Amino acid sequence: MGAVRIAIIVVAGVAAIALAFLVQGMMSPKTSSTPVAVAAAPPPKPMAQVLVAKTDLPIGRRLTATDLTWQPWPIEALNATFITDGAAPAPPPQGVEKVAKKTEKAATEMVMGNSAIQSLEGALVKEPFLANEPITSRKLVRAGQTGYMAVVLQPGMRAIAIPVSAETGAGGFILPGDRVDVLQSRPAEGGSKGFSTETLMTNVRVLAIDQITEAAVDAKAAVGAVATLEVPATDAEILARGKAQGEMILTLRSYADIGGPSGRGGPSARTEQTVRIVRAGTATEVALR
Repeated sequence: MGAVRIAIIVVAGVAAIALAFLVQGMMSPKTSSTPVAVAAAPPPKPMAQVLVAKTDLPIGRRLTATDLTWQPWPIEALNATFITDGAAPAPPPQGVEKVAKKTEKAATEMVMGNSAIQSLEGALVKEPFLANEPITSRKLVRAGQTGYMAVVLQPGMRAIAIPVSAETGAGGFILPGDRVDVLQSRPAEGGSKGFSTETLMTNVRVLAIDQITEAAVDAKAAVGAVATLEVPATDAEILARGKAQGEMILTLRSYADIGGPSGRGGPSARTEQTVRIVRAGTATEVALR
């Protein structure tokens, strides 16, 4: 092999090695000697516990403890109408630290027994809530407040009051929430002797006795002068006419009848008249039922 050929091979090898290093440098990522600043993670936002609806709550729903729950809520997004930590409405934002201290104090009061959930049990939903929506007092109504009876009434129903006494109200053992039948006895028509008894309404709900809409926990009787009943709108005139015709009587139904149908009754009953029968010149009167 000649010297010229050997020189060419050496130059070609050096060039190939140089080209390989050049390509490797182009493929490798460039590193900068300048240090890169790492952004610090923002501090966690203070959170409060807000009372919210656990599920959708429709109008007329009577709240129980299972309908409500606590949900974390950023303090900076609190509204004065929210109920926080089972105690009082949240204060308006005025410094994160100050609000956080008030929130901690409210939580302590809740643990010691000041529970907002317990205080709201029995309240009625006046405007619907969506699941996880904060509970606000303007959407609730309690017994004795304006609009309570209108919320208690089921759609399409009417509230009508009738006079009662211990004698006509099952001895006073009828309480708000019970189911009753409405009866009326009056003299038989046509001037004949005897009487007729008619069931005007069956299985209607008692909304109140006088102004008492919820019986006390240990209440066994409630003697009042007026009973407010819930009846279908088309049947309210039946009780209105019954009040004009005479005294009405409430009969207490079994608790098992709560889910049964309710509505108009009908003549029940019993009409007693006398008939004069003449036999062999002797007249006798026989009672017919």
